[in-house]
Amino acid sequence: METMGDRTTLLETGRLPQSADREDPATAAEEARHREAAACGDIESMSILGSLLLRRGDLDGAEPYLRKATAEGDRAAANNLGVLLHQRGYADEAAGWWRIAAVAGSAAAAHALGRHHRERGDEPAAEYWLRQSAEQGHTLGAYALADLLEHRSDVTAERWMRTAAERGHREAAYRLARSLERRAAETREAVTGVTPLPRQQGTDPLRSRAGAAAGFARAGTETGSPRPGTETGSPRPGAVPDTGSRILGGSLLAEAEQFYRQAAARGHRRAALQLGEILERRGDLKEAGRWYLTSAKDGEARAACALGFLLRDAGDEDSAAVWWLKAAQDGDGNAANALGALHAERGETQTAERWYRAALDAGDVNGAYNLGLLCAGQKRGRQAEQWYRRAAYAGHREAANALAILLMQAGDTSGAEPWFSKAAEAGSVDAAFNLGILHAGREDEQTAFKWYERAAAAGHTEAALQVGIALLRADDRRGAERHLRCAAGGGSAEAAYRLAALLDQGTRREDVVLGQAAGGRTECEEWYERAAELGHRRAQVRMGMFAAARDDVVAAARWYRAAAEAGSLGGAFNLGLLLAREGSEPEALVWWTRAAEAGHGRAALRLALLHARRGALPEAQNWCAKAVSYGPAEVSERAARLSEALQQELTA
Repeated sequence: METMGDRTTLLETGRLPQSADREDPATAAEEARHREAAACGDIESMSILGSLLLRRGDLDGAEPYLRKATAEGDRAAANNLGVLLHQRGYADEAAGWWRIAAVAGSAAAAHALGRHHRERGDEPAAEYWLRQSAEQGHTLGAYALADLLEHRSDVTAERWMRTAAERGHREAAYRLARSLERRAAETREAVTGVTPLPRQQGTDPLRSRAGAAAGFARAGTETGSPRPGTETGSPRPGAVPDTGSRILGGSLLAEAEQFYRQAAARGHRRAALQLGEILERRGDLKEAGRWYLTSAKDGEARAACALGFLLRDAGDEDSAAVWWLKAAQDGDGNAANALGALHAERGETQTAERWYRAALDAGDVNGAYNLGLLCAGQKRGRQAEQWYRRAAYAGHREAANALAILLMQAGDTSGAEPWFSKAAEAGSVDAAFNLGILHAGREDEQTAFKWYERAAAAGHTEAALQVGIALLRADDRRGAERHLRCAAGGGSAEAAYRLAALLDQGTRREDVVLGQAAGGRTECEEWYERAAELGHRRAQVRMGMFAAARDDVVAAARWYRAAAEAGSLGGAFNLGLLLAREGSEPEALVWWTRAAEAGHGRAALRLALLHARRGALPEAQNWCAKAVSYGPAEVSERAARLSEALQQELTA
């Protein structure tokens, strides 16, 4: 008969339990009944009574019953006697009884015996008994066997981990999910050809970036929010993902999510954290927040920190600060950095510094980096350099970039270059761009292009613009267009303007009519408009010209005026032409004067003609002289002829 003691299990933490795995009697009366039956020599009642007393912690009371039942051949009693002896500290004697029970077919005893051998370093014996237990369907036996095989990098470990997980073992479900998630990441890496960069935890996303040397990318925070997880790399330009691999990666991640859910539902706080992270990446913020909250309430500091970021993003800074404080007090450096950033935003620099130091004390090198940012913002350059240097020596790539910028500002180019290189090699996109600027300043265009291209491949907008410009100079229109599109899509007004100009050059005049985009506009006009909306003055002038060609005076005036007010001489001149044509000559005079006084030859010539027509010949002569000096050649020639005519008129 299969007795209840055969289902004795070990706790997930690896301790032997305080009980056998028979169900507790519903009432004390039932226990009394087993006592009475045991007194009459009933072996099963002795075994049951011994297990009940063992579960209660009454080792002295349980031992006689278990020994007597064991002597009569009850294998459940032998297993539970082993449990009792193990609790008393007699591990070898306990193993002897477990062996007897295991040989008799007890899966629980085989599991306990396997754990006993593993603790003593006898892995072959441990594997034998754990396998016996697992193959009999014992959940903890399957988990312990998987753990042993995984330690030895045995490929069959996942099979047993999956078996344990599917039978409800929460730690097995969590570990299986982690393994599946790693494989999904490896699959993505195989598809993109890019190894994910290690995440520098605790980077301060709230601080404004430090000031930079002229032309150099700013020394700022790491890309992305400092949530638990890894920083992913960018795919190589032109890489063509394999559809099968992409589907496989997604399938693995979906399966990982399923097992995280299983473990989290059973109270596994790290599984709840990982599940929240997957959901957050997918955009399911509400459900992610619920799992973060569950994990945080169970004491997971990283979940409390992540919950704080979700609340901050939702606009609830006060609640975010509460969870960051809880996480920081539990030693989470990321949360301490977030608190520091929050106080820095509020101008509470002393409190911010205290939290950044707390982050550093917690082992988070971003604390030193953020202290550098804080000092730089307060113009404490010497202290900023010290903190940046400390973080940079610890491998913080953006601190290395920031340190290099400080050295550049101080004129130490030779000292800055190694730090830019170190940061760039570690994956800092800004540092790669800055190296491009550095080499361009030395007129080493080839090396500059290499670094610009590297930064552009990682998504740096300004680097893509520089690559596009270089390719334009090399007459590689296709390559230039590709990079200019990337930069323009990233928000670069200059790239949008240059892309529009490139497309404009390639548009035949008949195509303006035959190949119009929806709404009667060509693609080049759409890019001009995007650049104009971003404040690009030359693009605004072009948009004014497009509108004027369509006789849309209102739109033309709006674009010309925007350019003129931003300082565009061409915009001021064209606005004057438009106003003059519409009968607003006095206002046109104002804009032509502004342009001419700033050196615009055509505006000066217009003023000369206007004053000549009004009979103000000396004034006209004065503007003619300026037009001659300003140019261009055509304007100078016309102004010279007009000046000569005015001179003849004045001397007549």
